Amino acid sequence: MTVETESLRELITPVRFVLWDLDGPICRLFSGHPAHQVARDLVKLIDRRGLGGLLTERERSTADPQVVLLGLGSRHPSSDLIIDLEKWLTQQELTAAPKAYPTEWADPLIRTWSQRARFAVTTNNSALAAARYIETRGLTDCFPYIYGRTRDLDLMKPHPHILRQALNAMGADPARALMLGDAPTDFEAAREAGVPFLGYARTDHKLRALQDAGVPLPHTVNSLKPVLDVLRGPLQDPA
Repeated sequence: MTVETESLRELITPVRFVLWDLDGPICRLFSGHPAHQVARDLVKLIDRRGLGGLLTERERSTADPQVVLLGLGSRHPSSDLIIDLEKWLTQQELTAAPKAYPTEWADPLIRTWSQRARFAVTTNNSALAAARYIETRGLTDCFPYIYGRTRDLDLMKPHPHILRQALNAMGADPARALMLGDAPTDFEAAREAGVPFLGYARTDHKLRALQDAGVPLPHTVNSLKPVLDVLRGPLQDPA
């Protein structure tokens, strides 16, 4: 057994509750409905309302629609504009969900792991979109708990609110849970909630971002296959 495999085994063995981020570990949500186009359309929508002056240059040029939404939300919380834009983004995510591309090894990992742990989705995307994607993959029974973005954008990760919601719903001891995410915001939310973390870094850029946030290298993977291999091997149940 390699050092990396042993580290994964030690991390995974006590886990009885898994909190999954959606976009990254489970699927590439915008693979069939590109995020950069959604971000551009969101900026155009704001411009058509005559409110383009509210955007920063970073928000205007980003390929991530959540950067636009969160930026405006931080400066104009609970406004009618934010309510409308959040609703619009939810519709875009619902459009994207049936076209989303499953992360390699995610489906078999979910089916295997759900035999020994309870699952929840904890995502900054819409819970409705998460549920739609999971339904398209025939995984609804694996995810009885789904928590996502609300109109109160201050409660999005890195705030631990949705993680705590999931833990409370499952009656979970945070020490026996694991957050599986691909962004520093996932790690920061898990840390605040007292939940161990496994980082999924599909690219070197993702890996650097997780490491810069403080995720130990042995607690990151660039593929879900090693996690699946560990689960399919001998795992000694803790007392």
